[in-house]
Amino acid sequence: MALSREEREQFLAEPHVAALSVDAGDGRAPLTVPVWYQYAPGGDIWIHTGKGSRKHQLIEKAGRFTLMIDRVEPTVRYASVEGPVVSTVPSTREHLVEISTRYMPAEKVDGYVEFSEKNHGEAVIITLRPERWVSSDLGAF
Repeated sequence: MALSREEREQFLAEPHVAALSVDAGDGRAPLTVPVWYQYAPGGDIWIHTGKGSRKHQLIEKAGRFTLMIDRVEPTVRYASVEGPVVSTVPSTREHLVEISTRYMPAEKVDGYVEFSEKNHGEAVIITLRPERWVSSDLGAF
């Protein structure tokens, strides 16, 4: 059963790890990698990634990407969202804290942020505008 707009937006707003896919060019399958993302119902979606990383370069070239989010409990449910990139901006410490807080226990966030700032280099925030959705709840098995 397809999810309603409200159901799919609420599902996407939960802190799931997404599979990001982007065109990888001639003769290559799409690059597909796990990512953390940030989303509030009705808004745009953003991801945090290394400046100049392969993922960043491919998204910049393609101008769009897809996120697919799924779960298997309490029901098998998924949502896939695709759309254009609407902005790419330098990441700030506030972005890193926000996305880390979404996915990590509160007591781990400060340590992760410090580690990331020291070891991961410059990062960017890439924002996608949801344009096409595919979603379903297949029930419990």
